Amino acid sequence: MAYSAPATATEPAAGRPGGPSDIVRAAGLVLAVVAIQALFLTLFTWPVANLEPRDLPIVVAGPAPAANAVAQRLSNSQPDAFDIRIVPDAAAADQAIRDREAYGGFVVSPQPAGPQIDVHVASGASPVVAQLLTEIGQQAGRGQPVEVVDVVAADPDDPRGVGLGAGILPLVMTSVAAGILLTVLLRRRFARFLGLLGFGVLAGLVATAILQYGLDVLPGDYLRNASVVGLTALAVAGAVAGFGAILGRAGAVLVAAVVFLLGNPLSGVATAPELLPQPWGEIGQLLPPGAGGTLLRSVAFFDGAAADRPTWILAIWAALSLLTLIGRAGTTRPHDQP
Repeated sequence: MAYSAPATATEPAAGRPGGPSDIVRAAGLVLAVVAIQALFLTLFTWPVANLEPRDLPIVVAGPAPAANAVAQRLSNSQPDAFDIRIVPDAAAADQAIRDREAYGGFVVSPQPAGPQIDVHVASGASPVVAQLLTEIGQQAGRGQPVEVVDVVAADPDDPRGVGLGAGILPLVMTSVAAGILLTVLLRRRFARFLGLLGFGVLAGLVATAILQYGLDVLPGDYLRNASVVGLTALAVAGAVAGFGAILGRAGAVLVAAVVFLLGNPLSGVATAPELLPQPWGEIGQLLPPGAGGTLLRSVAFFDGAAADRPTWILAIWAALSLLTLIGRAGTTRPHDQP
C-alpha cells in the first residue's frame, strides 16, 4: 500500500489558506483593482480637468466695423477657442441662440467713449458656457457696465444645471444593468426584445417624472421629455443586449464598459461637448449618453431646435440593437445560454 507523507506545518499545501496560490491570487486581484481604479480616475477626471472652449459656436452682433473688431479681438486673444459668426443685431443673435446655432454672443453698440458690449447667453444650453461668456464680456467691457441677457434660461430650481447633469449618470448605469440582466437571465432573444421595449417605456416615464416633478430640474412637456429619456435608456440597454446577442456575455460586458467608461465622461452633459478635448467631445456625441443629453436639452429648453442629429444617433443605436434580437427571434445560440 502506497504511503504519502502528510504536509508539515512549515510547508502549507498549495491551495490552502496562506499557500502560494492564495498569495498569487491576492496579488493579481490587487493589481487588477488598482488598474481599474486608475482607468476610472483617468477617464472621468481627465476631460473635466481640461475644460476650455474649442471652436465654441458664438455670435457677435452689431454694426460691421465694431462687430468685426470685437470678433478679431476674441480670435487673437484665444486662438481656436471660438467659431464666430457676425450677425446684424441683437434680435439675430437671440434667434441664433434659440436655434442652438450658438451658445451665446456679444452685442456691440458703438458709443463715443468706446463700444458698449452686452452678453447674451443660454444657461439652458450650458450654465458653464454662460458663465464663461459672461466673464469674457466683463473683461471686454473694460470697466463699463455689462448687461447679461439669459435668452434661454436654465430651470429656476436648477440654475447651475447640476441636477440635470447628475441625472444622466444613474440613467446610464441602470440602463447598462438592464442590458446585462436581459442578456444573462433570458435565453430567448424575442424575450429580450420585449424586455428592452418595456424597459425603455417605463424608464422614460418614471425617470422623467422624478426629474421633472419630483426634483424640479427639468422644464418642458412631460411626454416629449419622457420620449427622449426612454429612447436614451433603450439605446444604452439595447447596445449592451445587442452585442450580448452577437458575442455572448463577453460582448455585453465589453459594450457596457465602453458606454459607461467613455460615454459618461465624454457626454458633455454638465458642461458642453465643445469644452472637452477634441476629438473626444465629438466622439462622446456619437455614443448614447452624449446624444441623449444633448437631445434632452434641445427638447426641454429649446422646443426641439437642433434635435435631428442626436435623435438619429439614438434611433440608430436602438434600431440596430433591436434587429439583432429579432433576426432569429425563436432560436437560442450556445453563447446565449444563461
